[in-house]
Amino acid sequence: MNTKYFDLINQTFDFPQEEFKLEDNQLQFHDINLMALVEQYGAPLKFTYLPKISENILRAKKWFAKSMKEQDYKGTYNYCYCTKSSHFKHVLNEALKNDIHIETSSAFDIDIVENLKAEGKITDKTYVICNGFKREQYITNITRLINGGQENCIPVIDNYEELDLLSEGIEGDFKVGIRIASEEEPKFEFYTSRLGIGYKNIVPFYEDQIKNNDKVELKMLHFFINTGIRDNAYYWNELVKCLRVYTKLKKVCPSLDSLNIGGGFPIKNSLAFDYDYQYMIDEIINQIKITCEEEEVPVPNIFTEFGSFTVGESGGAIYEILYQKQQNDREKWNMINSSFITTLPDTWAISKRFIMMAINRWNDTYERVLLGGLTCDSDDYYNSEQNMNAIYLPKYKKEQPLYIGFFNTGAYQESIGGFGGLQHCLVPSPKHILIDKDADGNITTKLFSEQQTSEHLLGILGY
Repeated sequence: MNTKYFDLINQTFDFPQEEFKLEDNQLQFHDINLMALVEQYGAPLKFTYLPKISENILRAKKWFAKSMKEQDYKGTYNYCYCTKSSHFKHVLNEALKNDIHIETSSAFDIDIVENLKAEGKITDKTYVICNGFKREQYITNITRLINGGQENCIPVIDNYEELDLLSEGIEGDFKVGIRIASEEEPKFEFYTSRLGIGYKNIVPFYEDQIKNNDKVELKMLHFFINTGIRDNAYYWNELVKCLRVYTKLKKVCPSLDSLNIGGGFPIKNSLAFDYDYQYMIDEIINQIKITCEEEEVPVPNIFTEFGSFTVGESGGAIYEILYQKQQNDREKWNMINSSFITTLPDTWAISKRFIMMAINRWNDTYERVLLGGLTCDSDDYYNSEQNMNAIYLPKYKKEQPLYIGFFNTGAYQESIGGFGGLQHCLVPSPKHILIDKDADGNITTKLFSEQQTSEHLLGILGY
């Protein structure tokens, strides 16, 4: 009878996989010995595997290049990194090795851009796409960047006042984009995104405020829907509506030459994850080309703003099971030595699922459990692994420590969790390790941040 944890994973999923394999009864992630990390740095532990960032960027570039070549698409492709997914310097440094561009969403993003520019990571020719609702500080910073020579900085107009505010501060001519306020999925509580300008108002806005303004050149139409790039009727319907606006606007605005389709590529959230990226890109390119040919306008250059896709699969978290609580005849709670609310806040906020597996003891028998965090909050738990509707782990044994890993957690979790700040119930942020490869392909590790101390937390509180 197959009762070992390895048997469960092997029978349930296609295993091993590209990034996961087993060696000496222990889980390896991109050939990283995770138990060696635990032995060196302890747990709880968060890590970032930097080479995965470059790998995903190059994958997307390859897919778009292949599709454009096969379909004889005349426009160019520009990969932008959505900085709000992870603003950390080590993330930007790795991403910018791959000839990419930047998308910003708030005022302090511009300070990061200027820092990167001073270090030679980006140039005046790097595209800086400025999204978001822009108020005084953001406007001030954008104008400073453009006045400083960032020739390819493109503020994307989100509301009717922004154009005048930008014009007041920018000394010479400048380029802009316009964001379409897409209609949300029917299940949403509202019909139209709060971001951007409505479909029907795009052309009138251009004709009223941009067409006769010699200082402003409209270059880009921006399109993004909250659910991301999915192969469903809703996405294709919204894309076609966007393309109709683009072709209509192009006919009255010769300077318009770029379509930004935003972000939204999903990342692997289960060992059963299945998404055909190449097919989706082929279909998007095809739809754009068909619509432009029908309307007899040139195809646009394409921009994307992949955030989670860029950095998400580089991150992970490792916890130790501290104790097991048998709360009734059926429910066993395995308590981790940290908190889900503070270290993986999306599990609590939007019920997001990550890949979760045991790190060690794969030859042990397994049991069904629930996972609980250390805070005194009833919502601090993680109770179902994607596509399994339950969590199965090697049986708890007090004398044999069990470690578990959550994978592909690299996007948003640190910023939403308040990295370096206060944590719920004052549960400290864990250590964070950067993992890289040297010139010979050997794995290297470096401590990025220590686990928070009580002195640090009390200092924030004013004690």
